[in-house]
Amino acid sequence: MLKVGVLVSGGGTNLQAILDAIDNGKITNAQVSLVVSNNPGAYALERAKKHEIEAVCISPKQFENREEFHKALLAKLQESGVELVVLAGFLVAIPPMIVEAFPNRIINIHPSLIPSFCGVGYYGLHVHEKALARGVRVTGATVHFDTGTDTGPIILQKAVKIRQDDTPEVLQRRVMEKAEWKILPKAIDLIANGKVKVVDGRVEIEEYDVEE
Repeated sequence: MLKVGVLVSGGGTNLQAILDAIDNGKITNAQVSLVVSNNPGAYALERAKKHEIEAVCISPKQFENREEFHKALLAKLQESGVELVVLAGFLVAIPPMIVEAFPNRIINIHPSLIPSFCGVGYYGLHVHEKALARGVRVTGATVHFDTGTDTGPIILQKAVKIRQDDTPEVLQRRVMEKAEWKILPKAIDLIANGKVKVVDGRVEIEEYDVEE
């Protein structure tokens, strides 16, 4: 059983999608054993508690400097024994010390089709604002291994059409419902069942229909 730690800064809708997928059998051989937020008011922590999952706030504000925060976060992840770290709307950059401690064991969900609309400054509603301002016809979401800000081998992507009357808020919701809440649980299930491997910097997936 793969032990999963979820890092989240806000409401935790992607966390809820993961928990629902475990409950209904769409994710097998995995369990969420830890939820960490940098925000003490994050509703994601309440979602975790309702599922009797350890919920912890580790905030940079609790430490003298960012390095001490990083050390505390890494210590908690290692102490809990998590084998896969899922960044589900975690608005804190993951430092090299944590990436190195969990090689190809940290995944992130990003609300665009990487390499479009990603990188520093592209998070949350900003991503959808930029997509609409550029006038693209298709956006979507990407699950990838994390090696920095929106970098690392891509695991899954799902496209979402943009409508002419979309607002950033409406588009954000559609991308979550049509893409994020589908491919993030799917990626976890694939990893938990040993169907994902990284070869020469690219992801190979065993027995997976890309049209799902």
